[in-house]
Amino acid sequence: MPQVEVADLRKRYPKAEQDAVAGVSFTVAAGEVFGLLGPNGAGKTTTVGVLTTRARPTAGTARVAGVDVVRDPVRARGVLAVVPQRNNLDRSLTVRENLLFHAAYHGVPRAEARRRADALLDEFGLAERAGDKPDRFSGGQAQRMMIARALMHDPRVLFLDEPSTGLDPAARLFVWERVRALRERGVTVLLTTHDMAEATELADRVGIMDRGRLLALDAPDALVRALPGEETLDLAVDDPPPHLVDDLAALARVMRVEPRDGAVRLWVDGPATELLAPAAAAVAAGGATLTDVSLGRKDLEDVFIELTGRALR
Repeated sequence: MPQVEVADLRKRYPKAEQDAVAGVSFTVAAGEVFGLLGPNGAGKTTTVGVLTTRARPTAGTARVAGVDVVRDPVRARGVLAVVPQRNNLDRSLTVRENLLFHAAYHGVPRAEARRRADALLDEFGLAERAGDKPDRFSGGQAQRMMIARALMHDPRVLFLDEPSTGLDPAARLFVWERVRALRERGVTVLLTTHDMAEATELADRVGIMDRGRLLALDAPDALVRALPGEETLDLAVDDPPPHLVDDLAALARVMRVEPRDGAVRLWVDGPATELLAPAAAAVAAGGATLTDVSLGRKDLEDVFIELTGRALR
């Protein structure tokens, strides 16, 4: 049975001229890590808000672990957990007390709560800080603590909002490892993120939203493979002539050309290095100046821009 089910979900806020969520449908399997991507205002936050009982839909249905979140929000909150982007830990309580208070709220028996707290503090590298208060924690430590707290009532679905924003590389890798471990234990994870590397690394599938609609849904690699070309060539050009895009598109093995904020990106069928000389010659022939060159491979951000026509914001 899918652990997240969304069917023709719609949400229009009072006085709004259009839907914030406009007929979105998708499912998330048990033990799957699902990434929901989109710029600010795309509708992903509202979608997650409905799934986590913080917003009521205008139409459509949403279920978490088989529970209708509108008809039975109390029961739904018992099978899901949310780790917000912003730190909402109780600073008046110690690390351990934060975990135990959360367990008590969800009705976990005291003995079981103490056992879970010990196990989670150890798993998240917080055992030695169990008696400290969170106002002394780094961003990475606070994030680990919020995830540990969210797991205290043994949820079947975990919602993570921008889980690695503001974390240093080591802390980010630790969070990623814990997400993978949760997947191995069968916990379903739905994460929202602006970090394309994070989505590519963690998500089994991603859904890309914009203007309230779901534009694409597939595995990250599958979405990237659907783009033209194999490699990319970025050219930074001063004073590009209007015809430069057409001139570059006419080069052999160039599958597509797209202007990008003072640069031009070429999608190339084969090694992009072989296009360096002819591309530079085309720029010079147009009377422009080539100031920088960057070689790369197409990625999930390219997919996003292809679908929405704009970069993440």
